[in-house]
Amino acid sequence: MHLTSEQRLDGDVRERRFTLGEIPGILWTPASASPSAPVPLILLGHPPLGLHKMYARLVGRALHSAAEGFATATIELPGSGDRPRLPALDQARADLRRVLTAGEPVSDEIIDAVVLPLVDEAVPEWQATLDALLALPEIGGPVGFSGGVISIGVRLAAVDPRIAAAGLFAGSFVPRSIREEARQITIPLHVLLQWDDEGNDRQAALDLFDAFGSEEKSLYANMGGHTGVPQHAGDAAAQFFTRHLK
Repeated sequence: MHLTSEQRLDGDVRERRFTLGEIPGILWTPASASPSAPVPLILLGHPPLGLHKMYARLVGRALHSAAEGFATATIELPGSGDRPRLPALDQARADLRRVLTAGEPVSDEIIDAVVLPLVDEAVPEWQATLDALLALPEIGGPVGFSGGVISIGVRLAAVDPRIAAAGLFAGSFVPRSIREEARQITIPLHVLLQWDDEGNDRQAALDLFDAFGSEEKSLYANMGGHTGVPQHAGDAAAQFFTRHLK
């Protein structure tokens, strides 16, 4: 991990930008974090729009988490931001846009082509990032994953035992194979669903929730579209992580 910049934000939150190989990322730590008092870590998932576009939302989530005593971190997803494009993934996304614009049903083949290559690339990168972050003396366990892409969160929770709890956003298409992987997950889960999300198949989201093998899982549904998540939804997610990571 190579640190590229550092600044202090509101509440004396320390923001450090880093690269891990070719992967850019950002780490936020609260003022309370120190080698003698390491803090839990939450990995911040996000859609593949690029860290520059997502920064305002991510830093808001990071500051909220820092106030609760958590460190947070995120990385640029494969094919996003300034990272090299993935032509096959770009073509699959173009096919998806074409189908949606035409009002046609989205086939399982298109969903697989859009989601699975991203999951296959991103999850090992998240794991490598987690290796580097947990080597820092001020970062301890346990570790949570928060946000989307939900299929990335599902795969990461299924394969990495360091993920102790996950707060997932049901806001993207989910391949059938990911629903099968969800049956392996037994950690506590908090799933946010916007009931009228124009880009999300509600029934598919409910089927995924039903598939999770966790004994403790909560579905937090709100009326409204994809960008209409109410403020209190963030409060509920924060309470979930406080219960399970502290």
